[in-house]
Amino acid sequence: MDTPHFRADNEEGAATAEYAIATMAAVGFAGLLVVIMRSDEVRQILTDLVRSALTFSG
Repeated sequence: MDTPHFRADNEEGAATAEYAIATMAAVGFAGLLVVIMRSDEVRQILTDLVRSALTFSG
């Protein structure tokens, strides 16, 4: 009698779970960036950085 062969290390669905975890981590990181970017001090630092990077001083 033939018995079905089952693999002990069946990882079906593991990739989906990994994608879900990575997506949740990305959403959390994006939320943290939104909170940081709402800070006036951080916004001013980034504005000054961009302004100085775009200003040509030869």
